[in-house]
Amino acid sequence: MNVNLAQQGLLTLASDTGGHLQVAESGEIVYLFPKTSNNSAEQILPVAVAGMVEKVWRVLFYLIRISFGIALLLSIALILVAIFIIITATNRDGDDSGDRGSSGGGMIYMPYFWIGPDWFWVFYPDYDTRYQQRRREESKLNFFEAIFSFLFGDGNPNANLEERRWQQIAAVIRNNGGAVAAEQIAPYLDDIGEGYAKEYENYMLPVLTRFNGQPVVSPEGQIVYHFPELQIQASQRRSRSVKPYLQELPWRFSAATSGQIMLSAGLGVLNLVGALVLGRLLADGIASELGGLVAFAQGIYWLLLGYGTAFLGVPLVRYFWIQWRNSKISNRNQQRQIRARQLAEDNTLQQKIAYAHQFAAETVISQEDLVYTTETDLLEQEAQTDEIDAEWQRRLRQSGS
Repeated sequence: MNVNLAQQGLLTLASDTGGHLQVAESGEIVYLFPKTSNNSAEQILPVAVAGMVEKVWRVLFYLIRISFGIALLLSIALILVAIFIIITATNRDGDDSGDRGSSGGGMIYMPYFWIGPDWFWVFYPDYDTRYQQRRREESKLNFFEAIFSFLFGDGNPNANLEERRWQQIAAVIRNNGGAVAAEQIAPYLDDIGEGYAKEYENYMLPVLTRFNGQPVVSPEGQIVYHFPELQIQASQRRSRSVKPYLQELPWRFSAATSGQIMLSAGLGVLNLVGALVLGRLLADGIASELGGLVAFAQGIYWLLLGYGTAFLGVPLVRYFWIQWRNSKISNRNQQRQIRARQLAEDNTLQQKIAYAHQFAAETVISQEDLVYTTETDLLEQEAQTDEIDAEWQRRLRQSGS
């Protein structure tokens, strides 16, 4: 989070929860929050309403997810029943006319559609070797959820990428005592530019703005970056483990198992083939004679055909889009990894980092460092300070005598 935004948020949070400001001798401000608080009805009600809305949305979203599977089954059922009724009625008419059977005029021509087994390979989540490990994970999706996952996937795996990026950058700065070289931050950024933009380290400007940093020039003309506000802590912390570079996660075609994906694709093919067969049968104008369910199927035929086409077309397009997207992600990860390796191997960079360590520091504000707090009245604090000073003077006189 941006440092200035975090400071505003801390002030708001302290005001809402009855927190206190504490000022150290160095002028730094820390915030003290109560471990327990009495929440009023005005505070609890918005939280309860938000929780209720979230629960309702979860139910609605789940119903939306399973609706695609339900629509597929209803479409298949309607198509197959309509085909059965038409074929039965046509065969019955052929038996009544007698001579139609000998001439072959009553036969229904069923078009032959060949679906080769290799066609389904494009729907495999492990089509690329990067997905082989994930294939071993057992899916916890039910049939209807698997249908939705087959159609639309399972969301962006890098939805929190920016949050992870800034957390890792902040951790690197803190682990290095609040002073770093630009090359230490580069493995966590996407594009560091080319030519002059890279040479003058323009990519560090957003980092400086976000964490209130300032550049410092070494005697050799090299630039390091100092972040004083990230050197101050309210409590002692251990160094946080950080990966050497930011890794984006590849997109996954579906969280469903290979069996669920095959079943979804198979039902999609059955639905589309059935719609094409039904369209051929309806072309004879028999729907007007039979009426009922067949007439209803004719009325929504283009909707059935469109749904059947989209059911297979959307995952197919999404699959190739994922392959293209993952190639871009792989390239960015590779570039960041190269920068991380250069950081460990370049001796010139090590000298630059050593200079940055001169500005490294860590300040932990403890109770002994405080000169003012909003927990108690100012007069009471001054009285306590006077008592402490008097006690020190007494001890000094005793030690001197």
